[in-house]
Amino acid sequence: MDRDEAAVTAAARRLGKRALAVAADVTDPAQVRAAFDRACVRFGGIDIVVSNAGVALQGRIGDLADTVLRQSFEVNFFAHQTVAQNAVRVMRLQGTGGVLLFNVSKQAVNPGPDFGAYGLPKAATLFLVRQYALDHGADGIRANAVNADRIRGGMLTSEMIAARARARGLDERSYLAGNLLGREVTADDVAQAFVHQALALRTTASVTTVDGGNIAAALR
Repeated sequence: MDRDEAAVTAAARRLGKRALAVAADVTDPAQVRAAFDRACVRFGGIDIVVSNAGVALQGRIGDLADTVLRQSFEVNFFAHQTVAQNAVRVMRLQGTGGVLLFNVSKQAVNPGPDFGAYGLPKAATLFLVRQYALDHGADGIRANAVNADRIRGGMLTSEMIAARARARGLDERSYLAGNLLGREVTADDVAQAFVHQALALRTTASVTTVDGGNIAAALR
């Protein structure tokens, strides 16, 4: 599911005939509900949901326009709540449990300079994950999060990489590999973490860091 119909259709085509492409805006509750209903009609239900929407808006918090912060909360927090609510709606009707997987961010626990517009709603989403684990564990529904950092592509464009590197006083290569392992983290690394959480049937309220090692972002 994505706003970009062409992109999501192409992605579904790469996955094979069983995939369903749905063009929808996750900030619109009606479109999200309709997307879940389409998936149920096609596949018979919902077992795993990866809530992955995000927009990386920047600005020094004392100078930040209210409209920018509200836009960020719509995508980086409220959209995740809307997706999770619809997943729970279906999973409770099924009576077979399921798992909610949220792409949060290391920003939720280790904010970066001039990045409060992004980090504030991400911190709220991290709390959201734990609340779903607490409130719906009895329904057999697990809720886990991945806290990734500096993943090239998609949201982290070349322009964004350059801006974040400048904010930290680094060159781009040092910014992307600025972790304990000294290696750039990829989208595939994040995907593998989601697969692990989906298969860990006795794990809920868990946060997996996928950042190459960042002690400041380590929860425990």
